Amino acid sequence: MKFSTAAFFLTILWNQSSSCCAFSSPGRLSSPRKISSTQLYIIGPMIRRMREEQAKKKMPMASEQEREGEAPGLRVGSGAWRWPPVWPYSDTDFVPKEDIAEPKAAPVTGLLAGNLPKPDEIEEEEEKKETLDVLKYWGEEKAGVKTEIDPDAVKKLKEHYAFYLRDGMSVLELGAAEDSYLPEGLKLSRHVGVGANKKLMEQNSALTESFVVNLNDVVEEQGVNSDELRALGADTFDAILMANTVDFLTSPREVFRSAWALLKPGGIMIVPFTNREAYSSKFERAQTKMWRDMNDDQHMWICGSFFQFSASDGWEKLKGFDISPESAKKEEGIIGALSAKKGMNMYVVQATKAFVDEDVDPYDPEKSFRSKMWLLPTLEERDKQLLAPRLARVYKTISDDKVTQAVLKNVEKLPKIYESLIKMDQFAFTFGMQAQLATDLITDPGFNGNDEQILALKMGLGLRKPSTEFWEPVGQKTMSMIPEDKVNLLAHIVPRFGSNDPAQEAALSDFVAGLEPTFEVIRSKCPKMAESDVQLVGTELLAAEILQPGRSTKKEYATWLCALTEDELTEMVAKRKSYKQKAVADMKAMQDERKAEAARIEEQRQKMIEQQKKAREERTMVFNPETGKMEEVKKK
Repeated sequence: MKFSTAAFFLTILWNQSSSCCAFSSPGRLSSPRKISSTQLYIIGPMIRRMREEQAKKKMPMASEQEREGEAPGLRVGSGAWRWPPVWPYSDTDFVPKEDIAEPKAAPVTGLLAGNLPKPDEIEEEEEKKETLDVLKYWGEEKAGVKTEIDPDAVKKLKEHYAFYLRDGMSVLELGAAEDSYLPEGLKLSRHVGVGANKKLMEQNSALTESFVVNLNDVVEEQGVNSDELRALGADTFDAILMANTVDFLTSPREVFRSAWALLKPGGIMIVPFTNREAYSSKFERAQTKMWRDMNDDQHMWICGSFFQFSASDGWEKLKGFDISPESAKKEEGIIGALSAKKGMNMYVVQATKAFVDEDVDPYDPEKSFRSKMWLLPTLEERDKQLLAPRLARVYKTISDDKVTQAVLKNVEKLPKIYESLIKMDQFAFTFGMQAQLATDLITDPGFNGNDEQILALKMGLGLRKPSTEFWEPVGQKTMSMIPEDKVNLLAHIVPRFGSNDPAQEAALSDFVAGLEPTFEVIRSKCPKMAESDVQLVGTELLAAEILQPGRSTKKEYATWLCALTEDELTEMVAKRKSYKQKAVADMKAMQDERKAEAARIEEQRQKMIEQQKKAREERTMVFNPETGKMEEVKKK
């Protein structure tokens, strides 16, 4: 029979504790049972290994340099976080377990009998499950129920706040209740409380004003759906506090987006939370599935991900703290269960709001474009990482200030473009191709994201039935082109729609009409040219001379095309392909340059850490905070 290590360990402990009295004589204390050397050999290393594993878990992932400039308890430094390229959670992760609908059972009897139901016979309306009414739950059912955090944990939280909050600050508190846990003597200029429990907020003397808001009522990918919250204005508060609230958020990204918008650049958002079981007996019904299923270490990383996936680099100095008091249960598993420490753990994840580049930095345009995409909906972090260097590369080639301003304005149109592009994920349309198409569109002066242009984009991608007068013949006549070249052609065509210019409408018609005659001329002059190249150079010539009004008349274009030689057409193909090769090379060079710069910065950081370590080892005097005096370092 096989036992797990934990089960075997528990069996030994059970035998030790029970055998001391089970075989003792009645009315008489038994002598302590002697443990054999074999048992000691098994138990000792086992406990030691378990303690070592726990110690590894608790090791801070932050440099000494970071810890020196922060409040005590820093556990995860800014450089330690690692994130997947897209939001990694499912729709049910941030829903109370009781609100998750059970999957509907299949009609087994009918299937076994071979009677497959017709689609129109399947009942579409599923049984509706009663979900939590947030305002009723907090405002009525739990109106008088206080959080009651452990006094030792409160002391630690107040000390943490004291490190970052200053007199005269304006503070917004999300999830406010009866206590804000502010340090004694702190004098804020303004302290706005936002929560779902009006009765408890009225008991909080620290609040200068308060109002009821359901933080779980959101506009998807934008923010909390509250006129009162929006009325507070953008860039308003020096600090935002959200204590013991994150475990109840069903749309955390939107809440953190609203917080980012309300916070001043350089302002700090502090999100404290306790261990999972701290008040589950009171409020478990409102806690999300994710919070109830994960442990405290995972909670810290989950909370950090809310910062990352709400505004990405718009949050700086993201850090995680374990400020649990000594009275708290520090260890998990068997050792934690057997520990006498039963206090409340306290954790904090926080970050500061970065400054948005109002203008594009000519020395680092990629950083500027990233800042302009921080809060854009629809785009995943992966998409922003692909777009920023491409936009930066195009920006460096623009010399016309009007075009530059149009590009900056068009960045806001990226969500409309990606609403169509994300539907192409299931096809052989790579994320890089999507980013390139989006970049080409918003850097075209003729693109403004109007309805006709978006419809044209959808038709060109095959997401809508193609129009018989334009997209159907274009698709049929360019079937041999490789996908990358089709994406480039799409970027030429889409901005020409929706102009309300009769000359432009005529140019679109002339483009379609000129496709086959142009291809025939090129085939006759270049009989050995691949059909994909024939269509590539033909569409490029038409796009350059016919698609944009005022370039060439149909007669001028025909005369010029017929005068081209085989060598000239072959050279055009080669040059067109070289542009692509150069673009790929430039992109790689830019990426290599970024990696080299990151490596240089990391090398400098390590040198500074080593210098600081050496200075600490060699110093002879140190400041003692307990005595308030410089004292001589005692040599070991």
